[in-house]
Amino acid sequence: MTVSVLLADDHGMFRSGVRAVLATQPDLECVAEVGDGHEAVAESNRLRPDVALIDVRMPRLDGLAATRAILSGPGNRTRVLVLTTYDSDEYVYRALDAGASGFLLKSLPPEELLAAIRIAARGDALIDPSVTRRLVARFAATCAPTPTAPGLDRLTPREREVLVLIADARSNAEVAAALGVGEETVKTHVSRVLSKLGLRDRVHAVVYAYRHGVASPGRGMPDPPSP
Repeated sequence: MTVSVLLADDHGMFRSGVRAVLATQPDLECVAEVGDGHEAVAESNRLRPDVALIDVRMPRLDGLAATRAILSGPGNRTRVLVLTTYDSDEYVYRALDAGASGFLLKSLPPEELLAAIRIAARGDALIDPSVTRRLVARFAATCAPTPTAPGLDRLTPREREVLVLIADARSNAEVAAALGVGEETVKTHVSRVLSKLGLRDRVHAVVYAYRHGVASPGRGMPDPPSP
């Protein structure tokens, strides 16, 4: 299946470069490229691409506002990857709060950008590894938990353990090792956690966990399973 991609950036040379890279991949297609946030929203609503690559700083409407507008549309299943040259915690936080599925630096090698698009298209989420754990630490320090956690009572005890580990920025392999189960089992648990909580992807599970007090600074990982 071909993944449709919308590219929004106000630098024509950057757009041309990314489009040329996409053109080398038989499973990826750039269906539109635009130069500002308003055009990004309009084209996303018209084309409903699988993935939108959106720059943070654009004229008329910045990338974060455009992301929020795109993802607030009824029935819109587009996954947004926010691209920027700025390695800033504030940009990461605002991008995720707007609903983005990933935050990537423009310095990312082409092959990693292509991998990120495919990851987002299949429903996973990612942040540039250089900022992932710092983001979690920042959330832990600044996020005041809300008194209620919608959907949390629907999780099994094991699913809650998985949610805590996701909030600690653990990979599937790390979660599997901590719980003494296989990676396929972890993938099933993660899928069920996201479905039951109505979350777009695992990065937003991090947001949920800290916002609702499921994870907190110093709580650490669940105890290993009994033999």
